[in-house]
Amino acid sequence: MFALTSSALATACRRSLSTAAPALASLYNPTEEHELLRQTVRAFADSEVRPQALEHNREEKFNLELFRRLGSELGLLGITVPEEYGGSGMDAVGAVIAHEELSAADPAFTLSYLAHSMLFVNNLAVNGSHEQKLKYLPKACSGEFVCGMGMSEPAVGTDVLNLTTTARANDDGSWTLNGAKMWITNGTVSKDRELGDAFLVYARTAEGPKGISLFLVDKGMPGFEPGAKIEDKLGMRASSTSGLVFEDVVVPADALVGEVNGATLCMMRNLEIERLTLAAMSLGIARRSIEVMNNYSTERMAYGKPLREHGQMKAHLANSYAEYMAGRAYTYEVASRLELDSYGNQLDTDGVKLFAADMAKDVADRAIQVLGGYGYVGEYEVERLYRDARLISIGGGTNEAHQNNMSKVMARIQQFE
Repeated sequence: MFALTSSALATACRRSLSTAAPALASLYNPTEEHELLRQTVRAFADSEVRPQALEHNREEKFNLELFRRLGSELGLLGITVPEEYGGSGMDAVGAVIAHEELSAADPAFTLSYLAHSMLFVNNLAVNGSHEQKLKYLPKACSGEFVCGMGMSEPAVGTDVLNLTTTARANDDGSWTLNGAKMWITNGTVSKDRELGDAFLVYARTAEGPKGISLFLVDKGMPGFEPGAKIEDKLGMRASSTSGLVFEDVVVPADALVGEVNGATLCMMRNLEIERLTLAAMSLGIARRSIEVMNNYSTERMAYGKPLREHGQMKAHLANSYAEYMAGRAYTYEVASRLELDSYGNQLDTDGVKLFAADMAKDVADRAIQVLGGYGYVGEYEVERLYRDARLISIGGGTNEAHQNNMSKVMARIQQFE
């Protein structure tokens, strides 16, 4: 039922690219291939992802087996990767569809998917050499590898250009990494703190904001160990989070991705697709919250009539839907013009995440209010959705960072379209 392989997705994408329509048939499903993707992912999310969400949230356990099926059965783990490297060759809209649909079932599971498919796989597909792509991407796209990205540090979060992990060049062309990373999704993938298989790691190779390089680091390299597993999080509990520790980790010369001191552009470019897909996750959270409160308010009677017929409930329902649709339109409009290998969409990739993150949190909060006591317990989903939504205004850039970035870009613009 769910065997939409990466090859099938890639073929569908090629058909869509070869047919230049004068206008989008739909902002949300611009081609038949996007519609097929949405239907397939939604069916998988409803039947396979949603039923396991509550259990894995309670146990703070990453569902590794289900994660691998995203690659082996659906071709989603390399959704934006060219077919020659095992991917599906789809665009930013395809990535947004996948994240929206999966997040409506389990945002924490989707966060692990985002860290793998966007922060590692898409990042390497855009910035890596042909040889690096051949070595890592087929295994990452199939699900054989579970991967992540190391950028944040214990004392450096949003201020990433001041990171302190270092990479020292050795005489034989290799590099020695020292330092620590923090808040790494997929840093460990099991209860016994087993490391993920491969990571893209940002490290300082010179002074200043441009003195940053990007390296591939494999599990099993001497000196590379997992840091503390971060537990008892407010939300996203079914997504594994930990630190990474580098103690004289020697990586070969061919582990350098791109140019020495050239990773700032890689970082900024990848942040755009990360923020866009985090906005898409917010859409999934909001949509599911609306569905839950809409159905509950129809079935629940209060004072002799359905709950939805009371004025306060009408306001919660109507405002939530309007805000969700505004966020959805903004997200898909930005996705429709985002090129994965370009940089220059910061105003709107920051803007859409800024808006969607708070929107999802507000909608989930209203859903709890509509359900009353039932909204406060895990069985009815919305309390988990609310907790999961809270991360998105912090992770991938805080709301305050987005506001700062946007105001700087806006200072250079005299007239807005």
